[in-house]
Amino acid sequence: MSARLVEGSEAFAQAMVSAGCRFFAGYPMTPFTEVLEHMAAALPTVGGVCMNAESELEAVGMVWGAAAAGTRAATGSTGQGLSLMQESIAEAALAGIGFVVLNMARGQGDYFQATRGGGHGDYRTPVLAPSGPAEVSQLIGEAFDLADRWRNPVMVVGDYYMAHTWVDVELSEDYPEPRSAPDWTLDGSTGGTGGAKLVSPLGTTKQRDGVGYDLAAHYAHADQQREAMAAGITPRAETTQTEDAEILLVAYGTMARYAESVVAMLRSEGHAVGLVRPITLWPYPERQVAEAAAGCRLVAVYENNAGQMIDDVKLSVLGVAPVVGLNGYRTDSSAFGISPDVSVEQLAASVRELLETS
Repeated sequence: MSARLVEGSEAFAQAMVSAGCRFFAGYPMTPFTEVLEHMAAALPTVGGVCMNAESELEAVGMVWGAAAAGTRAATGSTGQGLSLMQESIAEAALAGIGFVVLNMARGQGDYFQATRGGGHGDYRTPVLAPSGPAEVSQLIGEAFDLADRWRNPVMVVGDYYMAHTWVDVELSEDYPEPRSAPDWTLDGSTGGTGGAKLVSPLGTTKQRDGVGYDLAAHYAHADQQREAMAAGITPRAETTQTEDAEILLVAYGTMARYAESVVAMLRSEGHAVGLVRPITLWPYPERQVAEAAAGCRLVAVYENNAGQMIDDVKLSVLGVAPVVGLNGYRTDSSAFGISPDVSVEQLAASVRELLETS
């Protein structure tokens, strides 16, 4: 391991290569573009392949094929591009194909998209939310492990700030050998044998004359797998000075970095303020939020959108304390980055007002 100053998008790329990703496909769209560029430079050096696809539809289709053949694979975009991928992500979940999807969001307007999805059917994708490039390496590795274990797409949420912030991080120069392809993956060896493997969102039953797909049985099996995945993934959150908090902040990703600074500032002034930072956005850390909210006068959700994660916070708290939202969707004029008026001082002023009026 060696420490190096890198741009956040390179940290994402290096983390994926270190985790054994050997196929990556995407279509340029800021702030995802820089990750694609770094993957194009890094993957050939380890025998991998990076494809600049014609669109997001082609990108996710290529990743479907690579993952079905047993290669650790990933794709991504920002919210608009991921909208085009939703059908394929849903069908990958139903087919039992695992890969990693990066959501390099503009602001935090894609929370619902990441945690609820826009595809069809009963499916869910685990969602991990690093607070910055320094945490990316660990969570990217976990994302690939979850995708392999549960044979399901897994999403990692970043943003413009994370992609373009330069940080000093520990990066490994030694890349492990890619893991062996699981038994279920397709390598062409069983074709024409009468027992060929099948990977399909319609199930593993082959359609022959007089024998159709049993979709009811397949969907029931998919439901069982989803329930097992939800129960098998431990919801995670980081708490900061929540034991005696009167005002509890809840924030994820980059916005949690602002909230951490505000907690430190207001604590130095004698105010009892705490923070919960969800790390898994699905499954959501309901227990951690509920325990931190017990005894609080107020829970304030700080997110850079019109109010999305606040729904999960309300479901977690279930009336134990009032829940309010702070700020709204605030970006620069391009809607790529965070608005200049989003600051520690601005958030601290909002929390002070809550302390006075709640």
